[in-house]
Amino acid sequence: MQSLCLSRLRPFLWLLCCLPLWAQAGSAGDFAAAGRSQQAELLQSWASAPDAARLPLLQALKQENLALDAAGRAFTRQNGGWTPLEGDAAPQGTPKRVRLNNRLRILVANALAAQQLVSGDKAARLQAAQTLQRDAQRDQRPLLKQRLAQEPDEAVRDALRIALANLQLSDADPQVRLQAVQLLGESGDPQTQARLQALSAADGEPDAAVRAAAQQSLTRVTHRLMIGDLLGQAFTGLSLGSILLLAALGLAITYGLLGVINMAHGEMLMLGAYAAYLVQGAFQQLAPQWLAFYPLAALPAAFAVTAGIGMLLERTVIRHLYGRPLETLLATWGISLVLIQLVRLLFGAQNVEVANPAWLSGGIQLLPNLVLPWNRIAVIVFVALVLLLTWLLLNKTRLGMNVRAVTQNRAMAACCGVPTGRVDMLAFGLGSGIAGWAAWRCRSWATSGRNWGRAISSTRFWWWCSGASDSWPARWRRRSASASSTKFLNRRLAPCWAKS
Repeated sequence: MQSLCLSRLRPFLWLLCCLPLWAQAGSAGDFAAAGRSQQAELLQSWASAPDAARLPLLQALKQENLALDAAGRAFTRQNGGWTPLEGDAAPQGTPKRVRLNNRLRILVANALAAQQLVSGDKAARLQAAQTLQRDAQRDQRPLLKQRLAQEPDEAVRDALRIALANLQLSDADPQVRLQAVQLLGESGDPQTQARLQALSAADGEPDAAVRAAAQQSLTRVTHRLMIGDLLGQAFTGLSLGSILLLAALGLAITYGLLGVINMAHGEMLMLGAYAAYLVQGAFQQLAPQWLAFYPLAALPAAFAVTAGIGMLLERTVIRHLYGRPLETLLATWGISLVLIQLVRLLFGAQNVEVANPAWLSGGIQLLPNLVLPWNRIAVIVFVALVLLLTWLLLNKTRLGMNVRAVTQNRAMAACCGVPTGRVDMLAFGLGSGIAGWAAWRCRSWATSGRNWGRAISSTRFWWWCSGASDSWPARWRRRSASASSTKFLNRRLAPCWAKS
């Protein structure tokens, strides 16, 4: 009896399992066959009633990678071939791509966010709720209320509350609008600030109580945005100050030991950046599958190139000019011009692009208007490690002991058997190599060019002179504060007040 019932139910169970596939195929065919206005209506209806079966279809539409064959089946273009959204059937004929206009692209993003609200991934639901904060449609209010009641995660619930409050701003009931305005006061989104500014005016909101609440909420939101803006500028200044500290550190080593103001130090940064560019090109040609890891190989290459050139310059030119600061200044300035022309002959007059790897892209979002990029976080960590290694080298090794001895009393160190000439060469190479490391970390912030090193020379020399006698932590604090103030003036006043 039981086997008889199962045999009768098996066809119905099979049909039930196939319903999502048929629904998806039918949805794709209906969408392609409809006109623009009907496509917009379809997307709006899908956004109001999400179905997980439509998720692959909407993702293909968002990427504009959807095509239909002669039988109306949906395919996507992948690796030079056509891949069906479901199953493994080959396309009949050549599939034709489904084209979208700007209005449909917005509706597709909205519908995709609605489908992701029912996803099992918390990050996908949070991203969908944040998308609906900007693009939610009026007929999605029941969906937002339903998902708000069923959502287990607090962060996603907060995002859904903001999205629902944005829709409630156009409600006919003043009490509903008042509650929505008060809730939006807890947000820190810049778009919320624009909405509240519109409601604060008499022509934007007829109810006086709602206008007063909108003004109070606007004050709170503006305060939060100001805090996030200041924190972002401080973090940017910290990362920029770290890089310039690294550049000034190499200059301080050469001046403290040799008494040489190296006017070609900026060109060492330029050479380090071009060394990273050459390593990137080598990876693109020889090992494209490992291209994302080229910065790890560029790190020793930038140091080796700049340190080697620095030691060569010290042995051939600078060692003959010790004790003559004016001649040394002019000689290093001439060397910088020679290096600039050499780079122009080898690489051309145009700047070159050094790409940022994918694993250093993105960032950590702490506030709606505050994102800490991984690239700048890596800069701060890298500079801290270089400072630690330099301190260990100068304080815990024989080379560091010789450097300190020559710095304090060159004649006495020579009498004690310290090879001052070799120490001078190695110290000059160390300072130049540290400049190459600074360029290696700067290479993803701007394109590398022959005048790139000179562009930051004035800032580097000023910061070095302002803190040459301080301890390293004091130098770092001073340079970070200077960089933060520079960024603040550059953003708040005018480009002529500060140099970014």
